[in-house]
Amino acid sequence: MPNFSLRWVPLWGLLLWLASAVAVAQTPASFRVLVYTRNGEGYVHENRAASVEAIRGLGKTHGFAVDASDDPAVFTDHNLRRYAVLIFSNTNNETFTTQAQKDAFQRYIRQGGGFVGLHSTSGSERQWPWFAQMLGGRFFRHPERQDFDVKVLDRTHPSTDFLPDVWPVKDDECYYLKFLNPDMHVLLAADLSTVTDDQKGEYPGDVFGGLCPLAWYHAFDGGRQWYTALGHRPEQYQDPMLLRHILGGIQWAADKAATP
Repeated sequence: MPNFSLRWVPLWGLLLWLASAVAVAQTPASFRVLVYTRNGEGYVHENRAASVEAIRGLGKTHGFAVDASDDPAVFTDHNLRRYAVLIFSNTNNETFTTQAQKDAFQRYIRQGGGFVGLHSTSGSERQWPWFAQMLGGRFFRHPERQDFDVKVLDRTHPSTDFLPDVWPVKDDECYYLKFLNPDMHVLLAADLSTVTDDQKGEYPGDVFGGLCPLAWYHAFDGGRQWYTALGHRPEQYQDPMLLRHILGGIQWAADKAATP
């Protein structure tokens, strides 16, 4: 019987680990996303860098490539063809600077592109009705940051299938939106009975019957769109629950997860 020295065991273990690492590194990404973070004039969220880092981490773990930019010049037909999903992460106000950029974005959606919007993205392009229809709604206002309960209305979607019936959200903003697209499928809704807001009677009042939509998906104008209003604080982009929620939205928009 050969007499192998035990001193070679660590070397073989190292070689096997290196071979595994090389194999992972050579595995091509299943799809590519662009994380876009531009804000026009007005309030700029401090969570954008944290959100980009978090999505890069999701891509590394789950096998998709991630580019990030706040430069609207990336919106050309040629460049957008590279991406399965455009992720608008906490964009706000005017996010495009030319009509040509808006036209390229609209063509991307109409050609079947995927779209994910995070938190303040619903406050983007407030003078463009098509954008609100595409996203599913437009930001109106929010009460003070606080804890509140989120009810899970649909647990068949990959962005919600792991959640409990009630998701207690800590220290976030409860967004109220208008111009809601009636074809969207609501996934999450704020339980307004748990929200403290002196102006709640003015809006949303009883418009939603005590449940205010916070996350949804739909198909609009040829593309696939997913949005969540959650995720105001930078620290939330380290929360495994929120990250799994966002991951499910990305995978669905990319058509890489089972369609509900």
